[in-house]
Amino acid sequence: MFLASLHHSGCGTHRGNSANSDLSGHAAQSHKDNVPVFGAKVVRTYPHDEGAFTQGLEYFGGYLYESTGRAGQSTLRKVALETGQVLKKVSLPSDVFGEGLTIFRGRIYQLTWLSRKGFVYDLGSFHQIREFPYENEGWGLTHDDTSLIMSDGTNTLRFVDPGSFRVTKTLEVYAGNEAVANLNELEYIDGEIFANIWNVPRIARIDPHSGKVVAWIDLSPLAAKEERGAEDVLNGIAYDHDTHRLFVTGKDWPEIIEIQIESKPRD
Repeated sequence: MFLASLHHSGCGTHRGNSANSDLSGHAAQSHKDNVPVFGAKVVRTYPHDEGAFTQGLEYFGGYLYESTGRAGQSTLRKVALETGQVLKKVSLPSDVFGEGLTIFRGRIYQLTWLSRKGFVYDLGSFHQIREFPYENEGWGLTHDDTSLIMSDGTNTLRFVDPGSFRVTKTLEVYAGNEAVANLNELEYIDGEIFANIWNVPRIARIDPHSGKVVAWIDLSPLAAKEERGAEDVLNGIAYDHDTHRLFVTGKDWPEIIEIQIESKPRD
């Protein structure tokens, strides 16, 4: 299983918060708080639309589903992994900024940034079924077996009933004693929540019961290679639950990158 390889013995300038992009400094703090830091190696790369300002990413049924941002340019897409070809696309209203995305029980759920509303689509047709409201900013979105899980740029995750859209639980995320703000794009993988940290080249692995960061995944070499501007940051996590492949990308990156997490944490 994917998690076995991780365990060890012994959105751009539009964001309101600012994160420390010095991973080495945070890594030292992580060791102090007994949070291990893992590296990753590139397994394979796939083409990605350099004009896709990636805000949400999911792998489902052999395809990538992607939410892209920027007002007037936001979209929902179905993408062929091997070629990067956009197979289906709908544009969002020009006054909203697309954000996180997840697929749950045959429907696509998509957030928007400041509009305080999300959209629900039929998975096959992309026909919009309904809108739903929420009180905070919309950033990242994933789900467990029963709930949607939303981030809003703070250190708080919200668990939301997918029928009533009522918040059923909130979870504050900490690495040791330090609150982890700027939680962004999310993916639920084998009982843990993986989260991009906006403007920082690392992924947090979060215990969904305690809110504790159990490990960091350092992707600074990938980010250094791919970032070309202030907004071209790491953002996008997708997981193939059948073959246990893990994919990452960033805003306007030319590649989807399949990675393998190192089996041992760094010293």
